[in-house]
Amino acid sequence: MTHDRSKTRRPTIYDVAKQAGVSPSLVSLVLQNPVRVSEKRREAVQAAISELGYRPSRAATALASTRTKSVGLVIDDYRNLWFVDLLRGMESVLTKDGYHVLLADSRPGENRISEAVDGLLAMHIDGLVIAAEPSESMLSGAGVPTVVAGWRSGVPAGAVLITNDDDAGGAMAADHLLGLGHTRIGHLSGSGGAAAHRRDGFTGRLRGEGIDVLVVGESGGTSEEDGYASAGWLLDHHPETTAIFAANDTMALGALGAIRERGLAVPSQISVVGYDNSTLAKSRYLELTSVDNRSDVVGADAAAALLERMGNGATAGSRKLIEPVLVIRGTTAPPAANPGQ
Repeated sequence: MTHDRSKTRRPTIYDVAKQAGVSPSLVSLVLQNPVRVSEKRREAVQAAISELGYRPSRAATALASTRTKSVGLVIDDYRNLWFVDLLRGMESVLTKDGYHVLLADSRPGENRISEAVDGLLAMHIDGLVIAAEPSESMLSGAGVPTVVAGWRSGVPAGAVLITNDDDAGGAMAADHLLGLGHTRIGHLSGSGGAAAHRRDGFTGRLRGEGIDVLVVGESGGTSEEDGYASAGWLLDHHPETTAIFAANDTMALGALGAIRERGLAVPSQISVVGYDNSTLAKSRYLELTSVDNRSDVVGADAAAALLERMGNGATAGSRKLIEPVLVIRGTTAPPAANPGQ
């Protein structure tokens, strides 16, 4: 008794192509983007799929189409909660088109970022989102459609950039504290493009009102430990401070630790504003006033821009700013009558 393996093995994309009288790449195109295929050939492929009982395989589809249906995302610090919502926003768009995201954490340093990019490119990604500090050569030499997410220091004019309007966000934080009556204000900053824009927006608005803000840590990092150290220095050297604006929520958490160690109460003696409106800020324990940079929208728009570039091969640069929103919670209040006492 003979056994016909063709009737028992799982049909492949090549079987479908043979049955429909088309190429495997055209079958892949029908599976990924059927509107780009003529009705006659699309119907032939769909009939073959139905007759053979074919079920698409990601690997086989990628092999036939020379696409992996994967997108790379490079970040520079997994501890920064901004990236969580950025990734969520990207996936909300990419999964609808059958893409999945490969993540690489580079930490600061151009060599580390280059290594992370090279590692993703070696996995034959179809596109790349860089949420770290890229060099111009990195953007021009990636070899795949690339989009930059968030303010970065080294982004050339010809790149596609999707970012929060951090200058406006910093100004919002300043307006909130000014509205409460604060005039002795400190800012915990850090290196990098996003921190610089938040700092410029914040200090520019305050100085426009004749208030000289104290900036600490602008050449350092933006971790919880950095926030703790900068806030500690600020409070020890300028105990008259009644409000602190931190470059992100993680730094604000460190600042709250330094404030508590010095026996000060938030917000009755000192107010604290963060940035990112992360899950940390939203926690019922902290109830942190924070600027919502809508990083999920940044991620979604970056993914949409990348899909457009992958689809039509566009190379023109563009820049899109996402408007932030201030979320007022329980860490800000008018200043005490006798600050620092």
